[in-house]
Amino acid sequence: MEPIFAETLIISDLHLGSEVSRAREALQLLRVANFRRLILLGDIFCDLNFRRLRKHHWRFLSEIRRLSNPKRGTEVIWVEGNHDRGLTQVMSHLVGIRVYGEYEWTFAGKRFLAVHGHQFDRFLVNNALLSGIGEWVYLNLQRFESKQNRLSRFLDRQNSRWLRLSPKVCRGAMNLAQERDADVVICGHTHQAMQAEQDGVQYLNSGCWTSSQVPTFITISESDISLRQFSGDELEPTDDSQLPDDDQEYTDIHSGAA
Repeated sequence: MEPIFAETLIISDLHLGSEVSRAREALQLLRVANFRRLILLGDIFCDLNFRRLRKHHWRFLSEIRRLSNPKRGTEVIWVEGNHDRGLTQVMSHLVGIRVYGEYEWTFAGKRFLAVHGHQFDRFLVNNALLSGIGEWVYLNLQRFESKQNRLSRFLDRQNSRWLRLSPKVCRGAMNLAQERDADVVICGHTHQAMQAEQDGVQYLNSGCWTSSQVPTFITISESDISLRQFSGDELEPTDDSQLPDDDQEYTDIHSGAA
């Protein structure tokens, strides 16, 4: 895998607690990449039930806490997604970072806006109860599937296509960017990586870390804004028994949530 160097690294839709979460790959990305700012662009959790979290999910959170240590000089930004609601105080306690509704910053002469994107999903906004029931069914279906979770991932893809989320979120995000005089707007939520440009506004969607397809992320540097794939060529062992139990960061953060 090519070295990853960036001023800002952005990932979204990891859905920790879900059986389809690819937390191991996301953790490896954070460990092999070099960046000054990390933006977690929403839906890092699947819900508020921490009992669903596996050991590798907790290890990802431990890495976030390690990165957020002021001594490291890395800025960690958490933008709230629809699945992250209610976790603001929990995140401040567990990993020591602030949670934003949206985040704006300027870099290399451009104004950036990061927002999860569920704000532009009118079905979700207008049918919160129905969406919640559907999510409960989706999560419980994963408990009875094989390790590949083929049916769950298929339903996730079909749901996005049926609701036509990608064009809706793209259109809403670009309109918001124009209102805020932003040059670049970045979203997640749809689980589909995407790039577009209109009227001088550049739109990117960071995709997800739950699909059977190659997970995607975004890097921003002085000369480039890229939507990239994580190949996983340098993945760590996937057997949790091969990971040391005396990992102090893991122990501390897991105990803090108990």
